[in-house]
Amino acid sequence: MDQSNSKIIIVGAGPGGLTAGMILAHRGAEVEIFEKESHPGGRNRRLTLGDFKFDTGPTFLMLKYILDEMFHETGRNSEDYLEFKKLDPLYLLQFPDKQLFPSHDKQKMKKQIEKSFPGNQAGFDRFIEQEGKRFRKLMPCLQKDYSSWTDFFDLSFLKSFPYLSLGRSLFSNLGKYFDAEQLKLAFTFQAKYLGMSPWECPGLFTILSYMEYAFGIYHVMGGLCKISEAMADIIEQEGGKIHYNSTVEKVLTDNSTARGIQLSDGKKIYGEEIIINADFAYSAHHLLPKKSLRKWSPEKLKKKRFSCGTFMLYMGLDRQFEGLQHHNIIFADDYKKNVELVFEQHQMTDDFSFYLQNASAIDPTLAPAGKSTAYVLVPVPNNLSEIDWSSQKQQFRDKVIKQIEAKTPITNLEQHIEVEKILTPDDWETSYNVHLGAVFNMGHNISQMLYWRPHNRFEELNNLYLVGGGTHPGSGLPTIYESGRISANLISEKHSLPYQKPIFDPIK
Repeated sequence: MDQSNSKIIIVGAGPGGLTAGMILAHRGAEVEIFEKESHPGGRNRRLTLGDFKFDTGPTFLMLKYILDEMFHETGRNSEDYLEFKKLDPLYLLQFPDKQLFPSHDKQKMKKQIEKSFPGNQAGFDRFIEQEGKRFRKLMPCLQKDYSSWTDFFDLSFLKSFPYLSLGRSLFSNLGKYFDAEQLKLAFTFQAKYLGMSPWECPGLFTILSYMEYAFGIYHVMGGLCKISEAMADIIEQEGGKIHYNSTVEKVLTDNSTARGIQLSDGKKIYGEEIIINADFAYSAHHLLPKKSLRKWSPEKLKKKRFSCGTFMLYMGLDRQFEGLQHHNIIFADDYKKNVELVFEQHQMTDDFSFYLQNASAIDPTLAPAGKSTAYVLVPVPNNLSEIDWSSQKQQFRDKVIKQIEAKTPITNLEQHIEVEKILTPDDWETSYNVHLGAVFNMGHNISQMLYWRPHNRFEELNNLYLVGGGTHPGSGLPTIYESGRISANLISEKHSLPYQKPIFDPIK
C-alpha cells in the first residue's frame, strides 16, 4: 500500500502509543491518536494540584539510551526536548536497622557493601559480570516481536536461552552473589516494577537491578511526564493529529478485521491499521468484540495472573525537608510477610513497604519556592481482594502518614500538607481504565511472556496492534517504548514504509 494511504489510528496517548505515533508519522504514515483525557501521557501524564506538579505514575527513568533511540527514529535528539539529571546515589534503601545508598559508581557501591555487609563485596563484581552477560543476551529478544512460535528458533533467542534461569526466582538467583538477606533484597526490590514478588518473579529479571548499576537512573526536569509531552509535540510537528477529550467506545471490525473505531459520541473513524494503547485486559472486556476473542476472551483472562495494585498519595507541602533522597524505598519490618500478604493472599497489612519520591530536592519546577512535592506509592492488593477502598482509603492514608513520620526525617507531616490527592486500585480501575487496578498489567511469569503474552500484532484480529505494558515486551517505560517501536516496525514492513531494524549495542 502506498504510504500516502497508510492511515493509522491509535487508541490512547500513553507512552507506547506516542512512541509508535511519532515513529510512524516520521516515516510518512497518516497518524491520528484519540485520547480520552485533555493531555497526553496515560499513566505517565502530569498531575497538577494547585501550584504543585507530579508524575501520575512512572518516576524512574532507566535505560535512557532506549528513549534516545526513539527520538533518533524521528531524526531528533532527546536532549533538544528534555533536560536530564543523572542521580547519584540512585536511591536510599531504608531497612529497619540500616541504610544503603546504591550508586552506579561501582567502587562507591563496593565500599558500601563492605561496610554494611562485610564479605559480600566480591559478589558485586560477579553480579556485574554475570548479569551484564545476561543483559546483552536478553535485550535483543526484547526488541523483536513474537508473532509466531517459530520466533523461538531465531538466533538471538537461542543464544539467550541458557540465560533465562528457568525454574529460579529473582531472590534465589541473587543467592549466587550474596549471602546477606538484606543485600539480596537490595537487588530484588525491583520486582515491584513488574508488580511481582521477588520470591516468584523469574530469575531472568535480575537484569533489572543490573541496568540501574550499569546505566544509571535519570530524572527529567519537570517530571517524566515531560517525555510524553515532548513525544506529542513531535507527532504534531510530523503532521500527525492528537484528538483530546475523545473517548473510544469500541473497535469496529468486519470479518475478524479491525476497520476503525467508534467514539462515545457515536462518530466512526476508519483506518488501515489500528493500534491499541489502552490497558489490554480493559480493551478485551470493553473495546474489542467478545465474539472475536477466544485466546484472550474475558473468561480466559480470569485465569491469568495480574500484578498488584498501588495506593498513591500525592502531597503538596508548605516546606522542604532535609535528609531525603530523590528516591526513597522504605522496607517493611517483615518484608517477606508483607509481600506474601499483598501478592499471594491479597490482604492488607499495617507493616507495609513504601516508596517516597522527593523530586523537589533537585527539581525546583515542581513546587513554589520553599515548598515541595511528596509522591508516595504503597504496593497493595489488586481488586481481586474486594477491598472496599471507599470506606478504607482515609484510614489507610492516615497509616501511611504515620509510617512516613516514623521512618523518614519528615516530622509533623500533617500540618505541612497544603494539597493532596489519593489514588486507590478502585481509582486506577474506574478513572484510568486499568483492569483490576493492576497498574503493572498482566503478570510477568514465564507463561505470560514473549509468545505467551498478547502479541504486538494482535493474533485474534487482523490489522490490530498492541502497545503498552500489557503486550510484549512488558511493563516499564523502556519496554513500553520498545513495544511502540515493534508495532511501528511491523506496520512499516506491511506498508513498505522505510525503516531500519534496531541493532543492540552492548557498548552503550
